[in-house]
Amino acid sequence: MACAGGLRLTRTSFVHEKSISWFPGHMMAGLREMRDQMRTVDLVVETRDARIPLSSINRQFEQIVGRKRRVVVYNKADLAPVAIQDAVRREMAMRDQQVLFTDTSINRSVKKILGVASEIALSDPVKYPQLVVMVVGMPNVGKSSLINALRRTGINRGKAASTGAKPGVTRALSSRIRVLDTPPVYLVDTPGVMIPHIPDPVAAIKVALTGGIKDNIADEAVLADYLL
Repeated sequence: MACAGGLRLTRTSFVHEKSISWFPGHMMAGLREMRDQMRTVDLVVETRDARIPLSSINRQFEQIVGRKRRVVVYNKADLAPVAIQDAVRREMAMRDQQVLFTDTSINRSVKKILGVASEIALSDPVKYPQLVVMVVGMPNVGKSSLINALRRTGINRGKAASTGAKPGVTRALSSRIRVLDTPPVYLVDTPGVMIPHIPDPVAAIKVALTGGIKDNIADEAVLADYLL
């Protein structure tokens, strides 16, 4: 930032007051369908982005999940500093919330989720003749990539969910996708659902920078300025 006399001043903070809103109709429809199908679900895997552990939280999922068993998965862990992961683990432990960090390119990372599902299924085979897992999360946190990785590591099969670098690839709930034979475990993919209004403008910028909001909706000059 230049000032009179040719001197350059460095900003000590980033100030931006205009938030970004993106909540198309398919997201509202997706939320309704999640609520309707929740009674048939045994476990919810809430996927978040490890790079923005707070900004990728959508409180709407907690309302939908209710008392269902839930595991929070911070995906793209290979892009997040270890110090951030440790801080998140400590915070989640205080909230008595099970949390995992995953990198979909590493099988042992993904198998931790299958381990949680298997433990539940084997605890009561009569109650869980087949375990149904619903995967939820904000746009572009890697839900579909995670499902494909679970299928790859669980039953050595190819892709079952479409993926893409832009948000909004998955627009409706999928049919059940088998990811484990013994015990039988099936997944349901869901559309990425954005918060209708993100009250913190900087949090919205973080979501946009990590691909959660379409580029043409966000102010690209502001995104670049914040990133720099």
